[in-house]
Amino acid sequence: MVDSNIWIDIFTSDPKWASWSEEKLKYAMTFGLCINPIIFSEISIPFDSLDEIQSILNDFNCEILPLPIEAGFLAGKAFLKYRKKSQMKSSPLPDFYIGAHADHSKLTLITRDANRYKTYFPNLQLIFP
Repeated sequence: MVDSNIWIDIFTSDPKWASWSEEKLKYAMTFGLCINPIIFSEISIPFDSLDEIQSILNDFNCEILPLPIEAGFLAGKAFLKYRKKSQMKSSPLPDFYIGAHADHSKLTLITRDANRYKTYFPNLQLIFP
């Protein structure tokens, strides 16, 4: 599964992260890429049409997976733990849903936000800088 920040690095040609993100995305393409509707909504913002973003994802042979109800449950539990523990409370619930979905589905997640995922989903396989 490819986190939103990786796609955004590539779409915006981020000077610091685009090369790393492209390298990891190309590596992961040999195994198959996927996102979920939450990631889709986050990365679709700069595009003018649904066809445009779907065409780009098709070029990467990226599958959009449905969100399992079990991942919603895991996301809620992880978010509750975060809310009780964190003073800043800056991470929105969708970020936890991405981690829960990848964890529940036994997918490796490519991300630059590894700390949160490691903390709340310790069994999740990650690719990160």
